[in-house]
Amino acid sequence: MTGPAGGLGPAELARVAEWLGSEAGGGVAIEGELTARLIAGGKSNLTFALGDQSGERRWVLRRPPLGGYTPSAHDVGREFRVTRALEGAGVAVPPTVASCTDESVLGAPFTVVEFVEGVAVARRSDLEGIDRSALDAVVEGLVEALARLHDVDHVAVGLEGFGRPDGYAARQLRRWSGQWEHLKQHHEPTVDALATRVADRLGAGLPVQERTSVVHGDYRIDNTLLAYDGAHDGTGAPTGSVAAIVDWELSTIGDPVADVALMAIYRDPALDLILGFDAAWTSQRLPDAAGLAAAYERTGGALPHWETHLGLAAYKLAVIAAGIDHRYRSGGTVGDGFDTAGQAVAPLLERALRQLG
Repeated sequence: MTGPAGGLGPAELARVAEWLGSEAGGGVAIEGELTARLIAGGKSNLTFALGDQSGERRWVLRRPPLGGYTPSAHDVGREFRVTRALEGAGVAVPPTVASCTDESVLGAPFTVVEFVEGVAVARRSDLEGIDRSALDAVVEGLVEALARLHDVDHVAVGLEGFGRPDGYAARQLRRWSGQWEHLKQHHEPTVDALATRVADRLGAGLPVQERTSVVHGDYRIDNTLLAYDGAHDGTGAPTGSVAAIVDWELSTIGDPVADVALMAIYRDPALDLILGFDAAWTSQRLPDAAGLAAAYERTGGALPHWETHLGLAAYKLAVIAAGIDHRYRSGGTVGDGFDTAGQAVAPLLERALRQLG
């Protein structure tokens, strides 16, 4: 390692290695010094690929941003809990290793999971080598993986207390409205007025929850690793299966329709502004919101109150964009592509109003 990667330099890595080798860290056997590489594309928690001198053992470490993050929005311990519970439940999750709450190690909580072999498809250029039939299989695999998550009995896997089983839409509205109160000072009064209109419209007609499940809360193609035949260098091809679903920090117990709706809203071109590049998930080669809904209904069941859930999802994504913009302006981000996120806030609020009618 030639220098600190997002605040994870040699001294920090030495403390991580010592902690992982301890009883609290699971007694992980590490050969020599750890190395770290910041995994590109994260707009929230920082994610690092770790390795030791053996060249064979690899892990992934997740920690909150270095600063400027909104309260409760970056709970890495929470995502560790849900992925550990879902191991063995038929959901593609990275095998968990350890979760650290001792902030003397890194200055913040962090988690470690096993490295999963798979391909991250984030940019539109990543789709160029995938033909039509293979891309159709990828979409089907993504939808099926989400439906399998929604089929899990959360009580049976030990997540009974992971979130309230009812009133998900109301809780989401309160949460993201609360986040907006924390962020609105950084936006023009006209944008704040638009957000108020959306929140009022949602509050006057929240959808009735008809199902309860674990919800990922941030599901789209680049929050998964795709299984591939061979290497992703022009010689390999996606199998259509999801090797692992990642980025669980917004997961809870809630309404599965909301999870599907957010996946659909992520197809909005505003996602390009949030990510700072032409996203794979906004490609015109992929199904639109209606197409994704139809694909899910074939596998996962009905999607009642669909338009209202789309409006709530657009509101949520607008606030997430505002949070990314806040962290960027506060100097709490690492990497490029954060400077356009604020431009996505107003278009997404307008999209929310259109969905709500």
